Amino acid sequence: MHKYLLKLALALFVVVGTAALATGPELSVRPAELSTPEAHGSDADEKARPGTFEVWLKGFRKRALEQGITAATFNSVMTGLRYDPDVIKRDRNQAEFTKTVWDYLDTAVSDLRIANGRKALTKWDKALSEIEMTYGVEKEVVTAIWGLESAYGTFRGAAPVINGLATLAFDARRADFFEEELVHALRILQNGETAPEKMRGSWAGAMGHTQFMPSSFAAHAVDFDGDGKRNIWEDDPRDALASTAAYLKHFGWIKGQPWGVEVRLPKGFDYLQADRADMRLPSDWKSSGVSAVNGGLTDTYGNASILLPGGAEGAAFMIFSNFAVIEKYNTADAYVIGVGHLSDRIKGAPAIKKSWPRRLRALSKPERIELQERLTAAGFDTVKIDAKMGPLTINAVRRFQKAKGLTPDGFPSLGLLERLRAL
Repeated sequence: MHKYLLKLALALFVVVGTAALATGPELSVRPAELSTPEAHGSDADEKARPGTFEVWLKGFRKRALEQGITAATFNSVMTGLRYDPDVIKRDRNQAEFTKTVWDYLDTAVSDLRIANGRKALTKWDKALSEIEMTYGVEKEVVTAIWGLESAYGTFRGAAPVINGLATLAFDARRADFFEEELVHALRILQNGETAPEKMRGSWAGAMGHTQFMPSSFAAHAVDFDGDGKRNIWEDDPRDALASTAAYLKHFGWIKGQPWGVEVRLPKGFDYLQADRADMRLPSDWKSSGVSAVNGGLTDTYGNASILLPGGAEGAAFMIFSNFAVIEKYNTADAYVIGVGHLSDRIKGAPAIKKSWPRRLRALSKPERIELQERLTAAGFDTVKIDAKMGPLTINAVRRFQKAKGLTPDGFPSLGLLERLRAL
């Protein structure tokens, strides 16, 4: 998860990584590219030097002790660590694997995942109902996050967390972030929350049933089963599930409010209104011709905006503030829709009705960079050239589309890139 963690911003078209933090593409389906903060420092092709790892460890020991880690804890946990080049290879390569939102949802909200979610909810209904009453977060939403993060606890990751975090903290690309996570992990061990041999998870340090990073554990994990420990690693998922609910509550979850509702857009809809900043009551959207596919919209849900994750040809959603709360877990639109729709399906709601433009493919990372470069050169500044299809790039796409008489839905397609190439 998260460390308030995901500070990348993606908007209407989300390109997500196929490799999950807890590797296993049919099991855990966290979008890997979005699972850690935006890189700072050296570029992805920079090679860390394993020969200096021991030197870094000595320097880190001093910094860790200054932050309250005891010498006994450090010596017992950090002795014998080795630089792991496979971790760096995964970190470097993850952003190269891309999926469209519909391909992602095919896996994230598959029939099997829905069925397994209902079974998990039935098995743990007593605990999940108590968690819902305690934190005000619907049990289906907590179950859906559990399903996407670890396939309902069946794939929690087996990598030694300390060794992975140490390797990433030594690496120059995101050293500050991972060193802070490593200190939190050491503090967890020092406090006796778990043993070093049990602190296993993803290669990037996400742990347990719902894949908490150590800092998120420190801030939000709870002892729900009353055994005196906040245990998110063992087979019993209660502490992990309650911690997830506590996390969502902290960021403002509103019980009874949907994450989003599939809607139909009227003929002639102004696609420039599909903007996260354009917030209106459902009744106001209805007066402009927007209607719910399955009914049930009410102003008591609060203000909402229109989201087009597959462009004008794909499904449209009216999204509420709970959408932004799930984004605190992972900022990818595909992930948020995956959690929201999976929770709806577990509860018995129908599938998304509108078809997706499946003839289209996701842009590769080099193509996304090229798109930003060509847009900027054509006078539609994306501000950043970073391969991330966030609000700045989406708005630049819209301005270009409007200038060329195209539907300004902000969708960064291959056809759009080819049009830019022809300029």
